[in-house]
Amino acid sequence: MKSVVFLGLGSNLGDREKNIRDALELLGRDGIGLLQLSSIIETDPVGGPPQGLFLNAVVKVETDLAPRLLLERIQTIEAVLGRVRSVRNAPRTIDIDILLYDNLQWNDPDLVIPHPRMNERDFVLRPLKELMPTLLY
Repeated sequence: MKSVVFLGLGSNLGDREKNIRDALELLGRDGIGLLQLSSIIETDPVGGPPQGLFLNAVVKVETDLAPRLLLERIQTIEAVLGRVRSVRNAPRTIDIDILLYDNLQWNDPDLVIPHPRMNERDFVLRPLKELMPTLLY
């Protein structure tokens, strides 16, 4: 049975829109069904060193991957697209976060669902509410 998952995407290095489009294409190749994409919005960075503006979006997908396997696939896609993990909140070619995974609550050191800071981030909530208008966050 497939699960419905909402992923947050962000990019502020290189061709930001292409990075998001490439991430979507790679997600689709990895057996993750793309259902709906929000508008792509430009936002200010939050935290981290001084850096350029982000493009952000949320995508609704369906998958039969368990949360941990989905995280591994996402991190592989980020690496393929040139993401380098250095300091926290550093500039990046692509960032993909699992925001919601069905009604699941998951709490591991490296994966928390729902995303623990999404309700504090307008760059997540605006596109998420576009896809899910009844969201209560």
